[in-house]
Amino acid sequence: MTEEKTSARKSWFWNFIDNIQGDKVILIIITMLILLSVVTIFSSTSLLADAETSRLDIFKGQMATVAVGTAIIAVCYFIPRIWIFRFFSQFGFFISALILILLHTPLGVEVNGAVRAIQLGPVQVHAYEVTKVAMVLYLAWAVHAYKNDSFKTVNWLSAKFKSLEFLSRPGWKRFIYIFFPILAVCLGILFGSFSSTVFIGGIMFITILIGGIKLKDILAPAVLCLAVVAVCIGIYYVSGKKVFERFGTAISRMTMNEKHQDIKGLRPGTVEFQEALDAIKQPASAKIAIHEGGIIGKGPGNSTQKYTVPLMFSDYMFSFIIEEYGLIGGIIVIMLYVSLLARASLIVRACDNEFAKTAVAGLAVLISGQALMHMFINADLGPLTGQTLPMISHGKSSFFAFSIAFGVLLSISKMAKAKIKKEEEESAPLVEGLGIQDENVQDTLAELDDFESGRG
Repeated sequence: MTEEKTSARKSWFWNFIDNIQGDKVILIIITMLILLSVVTIFSSTSLLADAETSRLDIFKGQMATVAVGTAIIAVCYFIPRIWIFRFFSQFGFFISALILILLHTPLGVEVNGAVRAIQLGPVQVHAYEVTKVAMVLYLAWAVHAYKNDSFKTVNWLSAKFKSLEFLSRPGWKRFIYIFFPILAVCLGILFGSFSSTVFIGGIMFITILIGGIKLKDILAPAVLCLAVVAVCIGIYYVSGKKVFERFGTAISRMTMNEKHQDIKGLRPGTVEFQEALDAIKQPASAKIAIHEGGIIGKGPGNSTQKYTVPLMFSDYMFSFIIEEYGLIGGIIVIMLYVSLLARASLIVRACDNEFAKTAVAGLAVLISGQALMHMFINADLGPLTGQTLPMISHGKSSFFAFSIAFGVLLSISKMAKAKIKKEEEESAPLVEGLGIQDENVQDTLAELDDFESGRG
């Protein structure tokens, strides 16, 4: 009787897994990232703990964040129609613009030396984390509408008013619905972070390029973006470095190696020495963490650099993972993000919907691109940008925004699942001769039976 109950439980579990319609590879990746987040946040957040907040409280807070994020993924997953995502995605630019404008109101909150978040009651929303996901989805909608000529507002205006007939031209539609939103969002982010402007702007251009906007149509807006950046740099210097102050931060981070040299000429114990030390302490400690991790790491909870790097649980999470779990742990994390990109490309090929293709490709590039940039910076292969490790680093806004992204990926993968399965079944072996072909199955089984019975 007990064996029957155990068998029934196992059967229920595997039936449940079998009935999941979304892409199981992406589901496994999400699960692994969330588990890593829970474990690493608990181990790396010693500097968040104080007399009133214990590490157990931090752990409970992270579990609550994971629970809400999982609920967001589930809600997105169970949305039954792709047009629902497309409908809400058209408001992505409005949401992004509103959040960026609110940064310059009393609701704006300073984070790491710049106003990057807004305070809505007890909730603090990090603007750039929401903006990057919202804009990828918006551009997926815009590219789809452009290809299907379904911009109802400009079509109505151009038909109603003769003086606005020029709005019906494809070039104007591209500018109004695609290029202007990109330029406006980049300019809004530029006030708070030059590196985020470059990264998010690059992701947006890659998204529309993947969506099918021709490279020749993108060149002019790209040049305009560079011109705007040049003008902003000019304003920065003319204003005595008071306007667009983040340019100064970007320049400072790009000249970090010079600061390593400057500190050698300062006397230890002086104010100048301490200021110079603080400027290079985080990237230097991150490299030490990677070096000390070795192949297998120090083990969970044994990190020492988390006590010297204030943002170890955010900007330097990959360094922390290598310190505690070694090169092996680091490779596993890299494989998760690379696998996501590879799996997304398979889903894109199986999608028949233009919005779905662009959304999946754009979100996968955003997640994987941010993860790889985070890793490069942790390995001192570029200046600090403040980009977190998606779904692992500490931060509610980031976790929730990427939960939406993963939820959309899972939901769209349901639509493509049947086609992907068919392609996998029809795919040939990597090396000719490996594996058993369908037409040879019966012959092979007969030969095995002869061998076992002694007739072979």
